[in-house]
Amino acid sequence: MENIPEKFLNKDGTLNTGALLKSYSELEKKIGTMISVPGEDSDDVTRAKFNRAIGVPENANEYPTNDLFDDESLREKFLEIGLTSTQVEKIYQIANEFLSPVINELFDMQNETNAINELKKFFGDDEKMYEAMRAINSFGEKYLPRDAFDALCASPQGIRGIYAMMQSIEPTVQTDDAPQKNLTENDLRRMMRDPKYWRDMDEEYVRKIENGFKKLYS
Repeated sequence: MENIPEKFLNKDGTLNTGALLKSYSELEKKIGTMISVPGEDSDDVTRAKFNRAIGVPENANEYPTNDLFDDESLREKFLEIGLTSTQVEKIYQIANEFLSPVINELFDMQNETNAINELKKFFGDDEKMYEAMRAINSFGEKYLPRDAFDALCASPQGIRGIYAMMQSIEPTVQTDDAPQKNLTENDLRRMMRDPKYWRDMDEEYVRKIENGFKKLYS
């Protein structure tokens, strides 16, 4: 009995079977609550038990959500690879820190592209849009406070508003580099036979004819 711990011995040196049985019973209970790390050949029950123990939720809907990056299929992937809710929260934090600025920049670029396309459609094509923008810029420098002009130019609607204002104040302002000349009625009627007027309804071309008639008969 030299190798038996004292807690399992009586005062007279004999074996304390009661203490030994009690210790064995407690050991069985402890072993029963221990979680084994699953291996490649572990069954689904063992894996599920391990996942619950370390904090992997039972279904994907229990993961924390994120307004910007959250997605149902993404949460399913988190569950498939066995990520805990804490790990997913950390992933969202990292994404917010490093990806949000990139995504915001992409949104800004997309908004700028959409704005250019909207203006291109309004003015007719690239060349007419750039000509109009040069005229609008000159008009803004002449008539509008810089702060107001910059604020209006921040959106396609504002630019179109400046253009309408420009046409009402200076109806003879052209959006090309050609010098302004006084058009006769014959000139205007000849222009009306151009397909840009009667077929394409080119807004800038139509406006030029309308302004010509206004100047003749106003």
